[in-house]
Amino acid sequence: MRIGELAQRTGVSERSLRYYEQQGLLVADRTRGGHRDYPAAAVDRVVRIQELFAAGLSSKKIARLLPCMRDADGGPSEQADAKLVADLTAERERIDRLMADLARSREVLDGVIDAASE
Repeated sequence: MRIGELAQRTGVSERSLRYYEQQGLLVADRTRGGHRDYPAAAVDRVVRIQELFAAGLSSKKIARLLPCMRDADGGPSEQADAKLVADLTAERERIDRLMADLARSREVLDGVIDAASE
């Protein structure tokens, strides 16, 4: 599929898709005319990349992580190493801290809302 179709199917801009390609996160073949030609599996890959960016991972970490994630057939990849596991554990701990901070902020807001509603 062409870049416009991939953008439409994933809701990701063409500019972002080009960036993903520059960062080694996404690969496209080229047509004779030089246009990008993405396989159908690129849709799932772009969705996965978006999820990882939303979790706060950098493109560099995503590039290391993607080859280690489960393949489409559900089989695990053998490419994970101890450094990657340590990096991802640290990312998970960072996300846990952010979630705890947000929960505390919500409690404060709930208190203010309750007080203002009385």
